[in-house]
Amino acid sequence: MNAKRLRAGCAIVIAVMALDAVAQSKPIAYPSKGQSAQQQQSDDGACYSWAKSNTGIDPATASAAPPPQGGPAVGGGERVGGAARGAAGGAVIGAIAGDAGKGAAIGAATGTMAGGMRARQNKRAQEANTQAQSQGAMSTYYRAWAACMQGRGYSIQ
Repeated sequence: MNAKRLRAGCAIVIAVMALDAVAQSKPIAYPSKGQSAQQQQSDDGACYSWAKSNTGIDPATASAAPPPQGGPAVGGGERVGGAARGAAGGAVIGAIAGDAGKGAAIGAATGTMAGGMRARQNKRAQEANTQAQSQGAMSTYYRAWAACMQGRGYSIQ
């Protein structure tokens, strides 16, 4: 069951990264009505401002979002919870075998590792979700920018 989740999580991350690379690229504007390079630059700036104000998305800050928090405190307690569950289960098994303390210690260590794995899976899922939201925001912004540029006589690809 956990292997399926891990594979699904990896597939989601890879798909989001591939879509992100495609979606994050700015569309190309071709001056259909013979606009000069200076006019195109001016129109691009005006459309940047217009799209930013109409969507509430600034591509300069959207792509520079802070990374998710890292470190040993990440995970919302999965390691501690895993250690507690493992210790409880290990104590029961150890009591049957004759040494509850040793069983609890082994169970706690195993539970800590399982909790760490859950924490990493949750972190990957959170990163994929953040990336998907960023990709959606950039797509919205570029659609607005493209509409503005088309209104000013540019062909957009």
